Amino acid sequence: MPDIIPLDCHYRGLRRFAAAYLVIEGDRAAFIDNNTTRAVPRLLDGLRAHDIAPTQVDYLVVTHVHLDHAGGTAALAEACPNATILAHPKAAPHLADPRRLVIGATAVYGEQAFAELYGRVDPVDEGRIRVVRDDESIDFAGREWRILHTRGHADHHFCLHDPDARAVFAGDALGLCYPDLQDHGTVALPSTSPTGFRPAEARASVDRILDLEPDAVFLGHYGALAAAALPEAARQLHGHLHFAEALALEAEASDLPDEALQRWVEPRLMDYVRGVFDGLGPLGRDPAAWELLSMDLELNAQGIAFAAKKARFKAGRATEP
Repeated sequence: MPDIIPLDCHYRGLRRFAAAYLVIEGDRAAFIDNNTTRAVPRLLDGLRAHDIAPTQVDYLVVTHVHLDHAGGTAALAEACPNATILAHPKAAPHLADPRRLVIGATAVYGEQAFAELYGRVDPVDEGRIRVVRDDESIDFAGREWRILHTRGHADHHFCLHDPDARAVFAGDALGLCYPDLQDHGTVALPSTSPTGFRPAEARASVDRILDLEPDAVFLGHYGALAAAALPEAARQLHGHLHFAEALALEAEASDLPDEALQRWVEPRLMDYVRGVFDGLGPLGRDPAAWELLSMDLELNAQGIAFAAKKARFKAGRATEP
């Protein structure tokens, strides 16, 4: 069995919020998700703590190119000269030329916040990127890894399944399960952030992961979710995704102008999440819980509003997607 070590990336300055995973098999290693350039020193510290040299890293796995998962890839690849970067076919071009990612994230966060969160986002040498197809097998130090394309959160998302370890590295396909929210039972929320939110595909991806019957699912946000917690997490994710889909359809059909959709979505999304939290006793009244989720809920509202606007555009009712 490989050693699977979660590395806390301290994204947004928070603990147990965003993880990269160091996987060690014998004298070989791989990183699954690379967080931001600011986190790379922490990832390299993880290697040193386990007596692994950067030259022993075979793979840098990018589940998707959102910058809290992929922003540090170029810097980590420079530090790990023998590593091959595994990427979805739609993600590979953005790793080689991240300008659109930078522009999009800067538009969401603003220039100052972008610089604080991500630092530099440099291009990755195309020659080091290996595009991975759905159901493709990857050899890692004699182990078989299986690639699962999992749309819904992003069109360029994949999960990595280790059948022998009965483990799945899910990126964001199984949502957000922060440890600090789990004291009152399983609490799972999907990430419906722009621009690739597709509710039906997101639900299918949840089911595809659970159909593997893993012993553990390793989440980008955050840590391992044990098999016993998976049914409840899936139930909550399905419910939230159905609600988000209905909300997007209602927003699309409304007479609101495009620029007002997010302001309309946000309070309705908050009311739904508050209803979920109210069933969890003290958690629903904990200001720290709401603060932890503040950015995620804002991004989720943006994603739902963007889906409505995109549908309007396809129907000829909006000027741009």
